[in-house]
Amino acid sequence: MCGIVGIFNTRGASPVDRALLHKMNESQFHRGPDEGGLHHEPGVGFGHRRLSIIDLSSGQQPLFNEDHSVVVVFNGEIYNFQDLMAELSAAGHVFRTHCDTEVIVHAWEEWGEACVERMRGMFAFAVWDRNRQTLFLARDRLGVKPFYYALLPDGQFIFSSELKALMVHPGLKRTMDPRAVEDYFAYGYVPEPKTIYAAAHKLPPAHTLTLRWGAAFPAPRAYWDIPFKALPAMDERETQEELIARLREAVKIRLISEVPLGAFLSGGVDSSAVVAMMSQVSEGAVNTCSISFGDPAFNEAKFAAMVAERYKTHHYVDQVESDDFDLIDTLAGVYDEPYADSSALPTYRVCQLARKHVTVVLSGDGGDENLAGYRRYRWHLYESRMRGLLPLGLRRPAFGLLGRLYPKADWAPKVLRAKTTFEALARDDVEGYFHGVSVMSDAMRGRLFSDEFRRSLQGYRAIEVMRGHAENAPEHPLSRVQYLDMKTYLVGDILTKVDRASMAHALEVREPLLDHKLMEWWSGLAPDMKLRGTEGKYIFKKALEPYLPHDVLYRPKMGFSVPLAAWFRGPLRQRVRDAVLGDTLAQTGIFDQAYLHEMVDQHQSGRRDYSASLWTVVMFEAFLRRQGPSDATVRTVQGAVF
Repeated sequence: MCGIVGIFNTRGASPVDRALLHKMNESQFHRGPDEGGLHHEPGVGFGHRRLSIIDLSSGQQPLFNEDHSVVVVFNGEIYNFQDLMAELSAAGHVFRTHCDTEVIVHAWEEWGEACVERMRGMFAFAVWDRNRQTLFLARDRLGVKPFYYALLPDGQFIFSSELKALMVHPGLKRTMDPRAVEDYFAYGYVPEPKTIYAAAHKLPPAHTLTLRWGAAFPAPRAYWDIPFKALPAMDERETQEELIARLREAVKIRLISEVPLGAFLSGGVDSSAVVAMMSQVSEGAVNTCSISFGDPAFNEAKFAAMVAERYKTHHYVDQVESDDFDLIDTLAGVYDEPYADSSALPTYRVCQLARKHVTVVLSGDGGDENLAGYRRYRWHLYESRMRGLLPLGLRRPAFGLLGRLYPKADWAPKVLRAKTTFEALARDDVEGYFHGVSVMSDAMRGRLFSDEFRRSLQGYRAIEVMRGHAENAPEHPLSRVQYLDMKTYLVGDILTKVDRASMAHALEVREPLLDHKLMEWWSGLAPDMKLRGTEGKYIFKKALEPYLPHDVLYRPKMGFSVPLAAWFRGPLRQRVRDAVLGDTLAQTGIFDQAYLHEMVDQHQSGRRDYSASLWTVVMFEAFLRRQGPSDATVRTVQGAVF
């Protein structure tokens, strides 16, 4: 795993500032502490920080073809690189190393832009071809590896693995995008392709970008999508057998490493399945790492211990106490833009623990999205069936009125908290799902923002992100929301969280459940193979019954959570007041100060649970303080943000 940066002059072969390139590269030192390299020539500069995993003695980057006319910088792993190397060698290409990076160079020479379609792995890379005067950029299918870029007013195109490297460049304007602010307070992260800054962007997953000297700046090109194409009919036994075979293969190809390797083991179904398959195909005992919480309501350690004992792993456990909140400012620096998933705290800690013992870990990320593991999918199907009974023209006024009249009851059992359900039933399927997953609802954001800021949005609403993806989504209501999550929550929240938390500790994380071939197969399973009745991951759990304890497979899902509500009424009480009601937020002109006071007072008095919303505000405030005052944060003109 590595960090990459680059500067490309879209207008021609003018000199590249080597000192600036070096400074950008070193801002990502944590991503690759083993080695660093630069290459610059007229019009082009590449930088690379290396975390050595494969072919430790060679494979340094930037890496070239035989005559140095093609150069690459690469972050990630190409798991089928040996097969590609054999195919390319047979076609006459000469390899000087045994690493996957060199495969990219020769794959570009042989297949051009179509080279990415042959690659199986997680990757973000840039290729400069001097003979074609072409810069080719690519990101993996699911967005496991990040890719940021910006086109500056002087024609310079800059790119990097993390936003912090772009921010080193003095030409990048740090004016916040008001649409990104709206998105953040809806989703808890800034979804692709936006960043918090109007001038910077993320290359979307499964996209490439091809730039040529003197040519107009192009739009990114998509090269893959999740097919959701129905599979040929199979009975359950055949499906279970094929599932295990495909899962085992996806795990096995991710075990190539010349450094110590292990796995995260939370005690949930997904990470336990990965450890079970690793134990089937590994020669020695698997290294496993878990986090134990002092608060039993959040502690899955005993289930992780069951799996570790069954497979005789080398099991390492660290306990995180319920007051482990000193990382707030650290996380603001790790993520570079506002990011509000509180499970980033334990994720950071488990990565810290794992790095003491291994350099590479496998994780269970992606199982919930692929196999309908989230409880919200069950509720969405119920609501979708209810919507089918009445046309929207009748539902919207009837349930909209009930939603407005029914009291908010955070304290009540979920079945009695009908306000959210009524509000969802007053909407169409996409809007209903968006309402259910939003950190802060449309109504709350309407009160949160100042009049001036709402005007700066010019009518933009965060649901437009989901609306855009829904145009390409499958029709079945379960498949549709799985697709929406894969395009938004998976990449913007889950994979962002894991990449930054792991690379902060120079730890590589590999996700076998996000293998694109496995995902293509899973997407073709009938929806009732994924969610049957109230049982999510139905066929996955059935297939795993011979491999995992019943209590691990069929216990209630816990999630990687932290006790925010209690923190904000207890040890973080004053810190929340200082952050939410202090000068940093007030000076932006974005917020309605009266509503901020209302949220803090009602939460701390126990009348309402605003913990998720307050955490979102607290992390936004931490981001602003981290970026510093003046133009480095936001420009305001009469309170309006531009």
